[in-house]
Parts: sequence; C-alpha cells; structure tokens
Amino acid sequence: MSAEEPDRRSTSGPLRRHPSLDDRFDPAVRIVEYDSAWPAMAAAELRRIGDALGDVAVRLEHVGSTAVPGLAAKPIIDLQLSVATMEPRELYVAPLERLGYLFAPAPESPGYHFFAKPPERPRTHHLHVCRTGSDHEVDHVAVRDFLRAHPDEAASYAALKREVVARHPRDRLAYIDGKDAYVTALERRAVTWARGL
Repeated sequence: MSAEEPDRRSTSGPLRRHPSLDDRFDPAVRIVEYDSAWPAMAAAELRRIGDALGDVAVRLEHVGSTAVPGLAAKPIIDLQLSVATMEPRELYVAPLERLGYLFAPAPESPGYHFFAKPPERPRTHHLHVCRTGSDHEVDHVAVRDFLRAHPDEAASYAALKREVVARHPRDRLAYIDGKDAYVTALERRAVTWARGL
C-alpha cells in the first residue's frame, strides 16, 4: 500500500502504524516567517471539514504554530477536530479521505488520530482528531492560547525550532525529537496557565 492509497482497514478492525509516520525526509521541515494568510487558509479548510462531517464535528480549531500571530513555523496548517467518540472511525475517516486527507494511524495512540493532506510530502495541512474533553484537545488549545498571550514564550519556541532545523535540515524525526522535551514542558506551563493555577 502506498502513502497515497487509503488503508482499507482504516475504518474497522485493528489499526496498523502508517509507514509515513516513520519517514525521515520531509521538505516541509523548514521554518518560515509568519504568514498573515494562514488564519484564512485554516478557516477555509475548517469550513470544508465541518461541511463534510456535520454533527460529527463537535469542535474545530486552528492550532499549532500557524495559529499564533507572528510565530515562525513550518508551512503546514495544523487543525484539530474534536469528536464525541473515537469509535466508530467510519464516522470521520471516509469523509476526510474524500477531502484528500491521508489517515496515518498510530496504534500506540488510540485516543488520537492523525491525518495529513495531501497524502504525499510536502504536506499543507495536518489534522489532529481527538475526543472532546480529552487531554489531547485541551493541550493543543492551551498551548495555542498560551503562546498567543505570551510573546516571550513564542519567541523562545521559534528560536528553538530554528536551531533544531539548522542542525537537522528536512529531517522530521530529528525535528520531532529535538523539540520533544521543550514541547512537553511548554504543554505543562500552558495547561497550568489555562486552568488559572
């Protein structure tokens, strides 16, 4: 099965880890200056997803670095779809595949599903599907809002991303690994801030 072909087991039965999750080379692993067109691009895509899913889409959000004004980022729009329940998957997988998204399951993360568009790299959109009220939903929104409210934190995050990309250009696995500890700590600070603690 190529990355462009949907996994016909994606809506029923056990999930297999999608091979694209282990791709190392990605031309989109580069940091660009903030683009003021990103919010409109995200809003247009969220409308398409909402129209395709109807009531299945409980909440749709623009998340990630492209959702933070002024923050340098990879040129990939991160979106989040919250659903009432992760099962049955056929409620959202097939409609998203019809919109051009690749379902890239990771069985080790049953409470969260990843979709990418287009199926081949470089991609323009990442879509994170999670259950309403889950830690995944809360963390993504909290980080976005925290970075929007704290320009110093956003600047530190941008500096880290530039440093990691400079050391490992176009290497997505090294990029993920290079940010991991920082992002984990950032999520903790953001959730604490969001809860007013």
